[in-house]
Amino acid sequence: MTTPNPALTTVPAPTASRTRWTELDSPVGPLLLTADPATGALASLSVPGQKGGRTVQDGWRRDPALFRAAEEQLAAYFAGELKEFRLELRTAGSEFRERVWAALDSVPYGATTTYGEIAARIGASRAAVRAVGGAIGANPLLIVRPCHRVIGADGSLTGYAGGLERKMRLLTLEGRL
Repeated sequence: MTTPNPALTTVPAPTASRTRWTELDSPVGPLLLTADPATGALASLSVPGQKGGRTVQDGWRRDPALFRAAEEQLAAYFAGELKEFRLELRTAGSEFRERVWAALDSVPYGATTTYGEIAARIGASRAAVRAVGGAIGANPLLIVRPCHRVIGADGSLTGYAGGLERKMRLLTLEGRL
């Protein structure tokens, strides 16, 4: 029987490579923030009950200090003092979703746009509006990536993974409602 060579033994990844997270209180309820394990960039911002939202998993490490800039900017946003987030973001989606999410980033504070306008911004056909809606609904960065600013073609407040009540509160905060 041979003894394993300790130099060839697999060592578990360091704790720092696991997903790090924190939870913040906000006027729209608790916010769960996660960071990309490799870069520490903000990877998601979820709310309870969010369709497709994240929940804390075993092995994740709570690390409030990593999210200090996000916490400060979110507090300033909710106080009406910040109109544009300046955070390092890291999301993973298909090329189509990434294009849709980039288009969301260009919708200014206090403005709204429609699903059809987002489709046009990314060069998608009018028939792609449903796919655009799906990509917007899968946005992992609520509030920071302003999917709440997307409304129906008729001006109605349609669809929001965080719930229509939160969408109304965010648009009210931004002076749109």
